[in-house]
Amino acid sequence: MGVIKKAFISPHPPIVVHEVGKGEEKKAVATIEALERLAREVAKIKPSTIIVTTPHGPVFQDYIFINHNDVLSGDFRRFGAAEVKLRYENNLKLAGEITRLANSQGIPCGGLDGNLIKRFRISEELDHGAMVPLYFINKLYGGFRIVKISIAAMPFKELYRFGRCIAKAVEQSDEEAVFLASGDLSHRLAPDGPYGFNECGPEFDGRLVDYLKVPDREAILGFDEGFLEEAGECGLRSFIMMFGALDEFEIKPEVYSYEGPFGVGYAVAEFTPASRIEGETLLDRLDRREIEEMSMIRSSEDPYTALARKSLEMYVLNGTIIDVPEVLPEEMRSGRAGVFVSIKKHGRLRGCIGTIMPTRENIAAEIIHNAVSAGVHDPRFDPVTEDELDDLVYSVDVLGDPEPVSSMDELDVKRYGVIVRAGRRSGLLLPDLEGIDTPQQQVAIALQKAGIRPDEKYTMERFEVVRHR
Repeated sequence: MGVIKKAFISPHPPIVVHEVGKGEEKKAVATIEALERLAREVAKIKPSTIIVTTPHGPVFQDYIFINHNDVLSGDFRRFGAAEVKLRYENNLKLAGEITRLANSQGIPCGGLDGNLIKRFRISEELDHGAMVPLYFINKLYGGFRIVKISIAAMPFKELYRFGRCIAKAVEQSDEEAVFLASGDLSHRLAPDGPYGFNECGPEFDGRLVDYLKVPDREAILGFDEGFLEEAGECGLRSFIMMFGALDEFEIKPEVYSYEGPFGVGYAVAEFTPASRIEGETLLDRLDRREIEEMSMIRSSEDPYTALARKSLEMYVLNGTIIDVPEVLPEEMRSGRAGVFVSIKKHGRLRGCIGTIMPTRENIAAEIIHNAVSAGVHDPRFDPVTEDELDDLVYSVDVLGDPEPVSSMDELDVKRYGVIVRAGRRSGLLLPDLEGIDTPQQQVAIALQKAGIRPDEKYTMERFEVVRHR
């Protein structure tokens, strides 16, 4: 049976590579000394495989890229040191098993089609996120294979679950592995840094380092994404994958170092799996809470959202459009209105389609058809699959009659949606959307959706909605 012997968090500033820094690396001496210590620990373990997660490989919104080339190589030419080259054999068997297990859990991952790589000019070389820590390890230990995995902009819980898949794949092998989670902390620690200063930067670094010292895995997954964007963080998703791989174990942590030269936070830390956790792990607890929360949502559905859900479920499971049920409130069977159906998964939009004006015989029929369209015909997303149905949350907006407005002063983003028109082009934005705080933002997005330039002549209308959740 295979095992992850230790896991490490490592930053990846190329400047700490001597051939790149040419003396400037001395400004990050604490980080260099910690990375040298990390390398010594790896050399003691003599792992057969090092699993590396990095935020600087090909990163996608909803797909985890695992490199499946026979050999993985790269150099530091981008940083003025082309002579520094790294080359490793890929552990294709382990990479394939991680891919299989993750996909069986509904987590899309794997390699990339050659045509896609060419079309989007995607590099499959080792990126500096992987190479910087491997550079230090290479000085003391070699002969190991690697598995290189890129982060994805998925919900944190899914990345954590993916880490569990990595651990299961290792257990089913005969590998003695090390997990190397590459990532810097905040990039916004100083006004003269590459990304400037934001007060959320030092706060993020302070909180994260404190969480690593425990480690408090639940707190690490609990960061608000808006706060993270302000903080300019780099490696959190990489770290979450690593902690997911250790989900079933008590962990002995040690933070080797933290410093913030160059306006960027660097932390080096070691995590040793100890005894297996008896009873509920963090992932078990998160799954249980989600089931309880979804049960509450389902039990509180009104006829509008229940109809939207049943319509999409029937279509996905059987390929049929349901008839308008007999038992519905009178306004749904006799009233007519434009309707938007929005679908979210784990708090993120999964589909949204609607009609500005009524196109069906009643509101119920409008909901049925728009729910199906939102789930399988929204061009921004792949069609909803059967294994996603239990994770979806629905809302239904029934639109009031639009009325013309002559200026943005007549708009209120919380109360009114907006429609913009220029000739045959039109764009609509619903009211009370997260992140939309001003009429100017609301109109700008509606114009963009319609393909109308801001300097063109266009008209505006506002409308109210009755929102069902």
